[in-house]
Amino acid sequence: MMSSVLKANPIHDVDIQLTSAEAWDRVRRRLRAELGEDVFSSWFGRLELVEISGSMVFLSVPTRFLKSWIQSHYIDRLRALLVEEFKDVSDLSLSVRGALGKPAQRPSVAHTTEQTQTERSFPERNKVDTIALAEGKPASENDALTGAPLDRRLTFTNFLVGKSNALANAAAEHIVQNTAGEAPLYNPLYVHAGVGLGKTHLLHAIAHETTAQGRRVIYLTADRFMYGFVSALKAQTALNFKERLRGIDLLVIDDVQFLQGKSIQQEFCHTLNALIDSGRQIVIAADRPPTDLESLDERVKSRLAGGLVVEMGPLDEGLRVKIIEARIASARQHQPGFEVSPSVISYVAKTIVSNGRDLDGAVNRLLAHSTLTGGTMTVESAEIAIRDLVRTREPRKVKIEDIQKLVATHFNVSRADILSSRRSASVVKPRQIAMYLAKVLTLRSLPEIGRRFGGRDHTTVLHAVRKIEGAVNADVMLKDDVELLKRMLQD
Repeated sequence: MMSSVLKANPIHDVDIQLTSAEAWDRVRRRLRAELGEDVFSSWFGRLELVEISGSMVFLSVPTRFLKSWIQSHYIDRLRALLVEEFKDVSDLSLSVRGALGKPAQRPSVAHTTEQTQTERSFPERNKVDTIALAEGKPASENDALTGAPLDRRLTFTNFLVGKSNALANAAAEHIVQNTAGEAPLYNPLYVHAGVGLGKTHLLHAIAHETTAQGRRVIYLTADRFMYGFVSALKAQTALNFKERLRGIDLLVIDDVQFLQGKSIQQEFCHTLNALIDSGRQIVIAADRPPTDLESLDERVKSRLAGGLVVEMGPLDEGLRVKIIEARIASARQHQPGFEVSPSVISYVAKTIVSNGRDLDGAVNRLLAHSTLTGGTMTVESAEIAIRDLVRTREPRKVKIEDIQKLVATHFNVSRADILSSRRSASVVKPRQIAMYLAKVLTLRSLPEIGRRFGGRDHTTVLHAVRKIEGAVNADVMLKDDVELLKRMLQD
């Protein structure tokens, strides 16, 4: 009797595996339907089922950040779906897969307890991890507040100053010259600029110079701050995280426009208040002014706007010439025969007007043309070398508020109507068009667009986008209206 039972087990195991795979597919389909394709692909596309053991489902993801984000934002909903779809399951465990795609070995209870105790304390350091990372020293796996590495090349010495960045540079130099213990005059210093205009260079220069003075500095991107806070909550070391962050002399945060999550923004605001009230310096960078950061809490925006807000504008021609000359001099150290005439430099400076990264690309193309062809660099050959970088103008950044106002005016309704819960045809159509344009013309996510349209769900936005996408193909007049609105918003 016993042997017959044992022989039947393999078949039973196969049935369980098939059932588990089907249940996991149902969980994924429900997540995709509830959250939308964009959110699902971003956070759950690489989530995999590892095994089921007793009442526990074991899942894995490829990165620690992905694990922390799911645990912080979606773990309750994921657990509820698993309990509904899997028989006898009551909880889940989420781990990070190894480099070869294999999930980390499931720890025993004793190991888990020991590891949690270890994670509850940060390693003591006299210096902030920013510089340790820049010097190539490894960061602790359990250290939630590890600074982003600094680039040794980004210093005040090679930061080129022109009309567009003179004020920002002067404010930055004032900060590093400020005597330790003296109350900061510009706090926070908020620098905003488009891509490739030098704001990150300036932040690195401030961090380098202040660290050289023996002061405690940490440089973080918004992603690093979010990861550190989520990791601290997970490891139950949030108090250590707060105390350590508030025990520094200078906090530098880059790309603050990417800061997301209500609890994360609340902690960020508390940190700003604590540092400013204790006379510590804060330097922030973003791609737009504080008032235009739609995803940030009003209290955070108010705090950021309360300091010195400085814009680094487009590079003027004189500054572009300086940048090109500096890049050519740097390239000449490796290619002594690389020569570019003043007329070619002037042509490139007049032609490439977008940002510093495109100027770097232009010099690289000139260098390749010179070394590979062996010919003399002329304006005509330079024109050929950089033609793929030539842009007539930068596209205008479109705000959701501008879309709502323009669409409301165009269809003779009010912006309040578009944001309201009214369901009349005269309001629904403009509202859907406005949502569609917000998805097409901005980088905002579906949930964020929904919040900006009266707190609607992301599925409502997705429905509106698909509705207008299908309608413009069948309705010529609607297509013309939408194209006209696009041109008006982008001009």
